[in-house]
Amino acid sequence: MTYVLLIIGFALLIKGADYFVEGSSNIATLLKIPPLLVGLTIVALGTSSPEATVSILAALEGSADVAVGNVVGSNIFNITFVIGLTALLNPLKVESTTIRKEIPFTLLASVALLVLMADIFLQNASSNLITRSDGLIFLLFFSVFMYYIIEIALNSRDTKSENPTVHKKGAWGKNIFFTILGLAAIIYGGNLVVKSSTEIALALGMSQTLVGLTIIAVGTSLPELITSVTASIKKQSEIALGNIVGSNIFNILFVLGTTSIISPLPVDSKIFSDVLFMIAFTIVLLVFSISRSRVGRYEGMTLAIAYIVYMVYIIIRN
Repeated sequence: MTYVLLIIGFALLIKGADYFVEGSSNIATLLKIPPLLVGLTIVALGTSSPEATVSILAALEGSADVAVGNVVGSNIFNITFVIGLTALLNPLKVESTTIRKEIPFTLLASVALLVLMADIFLQNASSNLITRSDGLIFLLFFSVFMYYIIEIALNSRDTKSENPTVHKKGAWGKNIFFTILGLAAIIYGGNLVVKSSTEIALALGMSQTLVGLTIIAVGTSLPELITSVTASIKKQSEIALGNIVGSNIFNILFVLGTTSIISPLPVDSKIFSDVLFMIAFTIVLLVFSISRSRVGRYEGMTLAIAYIVYMVYIIIRN
């Protein structure tokens, strides 16, 4: 029954994120908010909402290893497997200066996470902890990122563009209903995922860190996977890559920032190697993007294989 509840929880997370993105995007369009701003903020936040919900609920229930592992594992899955799979379907062109600036910002956020959680090494503390002060620093970085995105969106908006599809779908009430329904499904689904996966972990002798890095990380990253694969099939490469990079920034700065303010997060020593992997994979993605201005099928295969090797490593490590 626990496995059934886990699957139901993931289904609610995925469908809830879909409804949340759809409803909130339509409301933003009805309010005549620039489409670029909608894509870089609401869609990225919507696809990251499962990670946020799971991490916050895990922190409230005292499962800090799940909260941190979920974010790190999701980011690694996004950078390697999601981008790898989408590039295998259609090579991802990296033409926009926005994407080139966002990838270094993701790298900066990853390094900031490594520094802020290394209390024993840097401060001779008795334990490693992501404190409320660290959370405030993350949220300050997030505010800078949001200011940058809004500035870019406002400077590049097209006031003549309209989206008649939204008006055909119609009513404010319908879009508000779908937004609230999606949010409710995300919260309830996240609660099911945290409880059932923790039970499974204990039953199988797995650590909470491993569960966060694997089962929960992959499950909460399914919205990013679906969004990017769909964008890749439609040959909208900037959306596919931008969604992943934006979501990774949201995960570190917003999700961990908010979670650690609610409840300070003790850090498992094993997670340091995973953060280093996350930084290394981000550097590889940056090199691919800058050197050839694209992530081709060869690069995509390399990233996908790298994730499989990483998964074998952490399972053996456990």
